[in-house]
Amino acid sequence: MAVRPLPRTISALTISLTLASILGAQTVPAPTTQSKKEVRVTALAKGSFEVTLVPLAEGNRKGVWTPGRMSIDKRFHGDLEGSSQGEMLTAMTEVQGSAGYTAIERVQGTLQGRKGSFILQHFALMARGVPGEWTVQIVPDSGTEDLKGISGRMRITITGKEHGYALEYLLPAAP
Repeated sequence: MAVRPLPRTISALTISLTLASILGAQTVPAPTTQSKKEVRVTALAKGSFEVTLVPLAEGNRKGVWTPGRMSIDKRFHGDLEGSSQGEMLTAMTEVQGSAGYTAIERVQGTLQGRKGSFILQHFALMARGVPGEWTVQIVPDSGTEDLKGISGRMRITITGKEHGYALEYLLPAAP
């Protein structure tokens, strides 16, 4: 399998993410009761973000396919005010428009008045230019401080160079 140069990877990922945003919102379960004392409430946070992707050095696997690697730095605005840092792995195929990526990022800031951090895990596929599965989920039990117990999904939209988010999440009710 031939490996495409990194700039094509970034271009294909931008196309993939743009097309995937057309697929629509992802949902999370309705409010649930974990126990008689804890009620979890569903909330929606929306806003925009800036993202900087920087290619990282490839691994030292000589003669073996190596995925593209990038650092992620984001700045969130709106219902989520904060920043994130993470890493992305990308894969291109010999077929134009077929690609995949996975990423992990730690978000730290204030989410609708609640301070803390949580981890997002990304997974996306595109086959011959057609978006496939694309999920961005909060890693279970990754919430800290006021965001302890958070779960949910994020939908990312890309219009031109503008990035937006809609984070549907569950949190224990505030005391």
